[in-house]
Amino acid sequence: MDRKLQEYSRTVDQTARDDLIVKNLWLVRHIVGKATARLPASIDIENLESAGVLGLVEAANRFDPTRGIDFKTFATPRIRGAIFDEARRNCPLPQEVMHRVSLISKAQKTLTPPISIEDLVAATGLSQEEVLAGLIAQPLIQVRSLEQLEDDPMRRSEMSAEAQIEYDEQKSLLADAIEALPERERLVITLYYTEDLRLKEIGEVLHLSESRVSRLLASAQHQLREYVCLRDNDEGVE
Repeated sequence: MDRKLQEYSRTVDQTARDDLIVKNLWLVRHIVGKATARLPASIDIENLESAGVLGLVEAANRFDPTRGIDFKTFATPRIRGAIFDEARRNCPLPQEVMHRVSLISKAQKTLTPPISIEDLVAATGLSQEEVLAGLIAQPLIQVRSLEQLEDDPMRRSEMSAEAQIEYDEQKSLLADAIEALPERERLVITLYYTEDLRLKEIGEVLHLSESRVSRLLASAQHQLREYVCLRDNDEGVE
């Protein structure tokens, strides 16, 4: 009897897991759509979607509904991480782009924060457009994207009390940084992360080209990182 109950329980769990996967396949396509706008045109979208589905399956396997966390919120960072991991593995960037990213990374290590786009232009000898294009390409080489600052409720629930306080301070600092952005960059960041719009959709709202929105997003992300880094350093000095 116990064996039958166990088998029945496993069947119910498997059905619930499969249901989560099927109902949220749209989320994989949505995240891929947002990611590919920032990746080279040669990227294999089918590979990214396959990686995203694997991330979705992993999320469904690990999801615990008793924790009070919405599945979409739980699954999104795992799907996105799987997609960008796949992109980094299978999308070798042109040597010219690699060179720009290298120049920008070296400049970021030597310049004193906060580092503006103009500072990077002066330090690298690149044009402003080349610097912005390099910043867009950085997530494929270095894990430095703003997604790292997004809330992962499961990860947060596993933090110590001290780590949770520090994490909340980081989020508050990020909110201050967003408020300090120029209006156009602030609007792009809000539409991209809060409203979950794709770059093309943001362009339609703001009457801008998708490439222009991509560069505004890269500029905003850079400014946010510099703001957060500067404030962290100031607190460390104190």
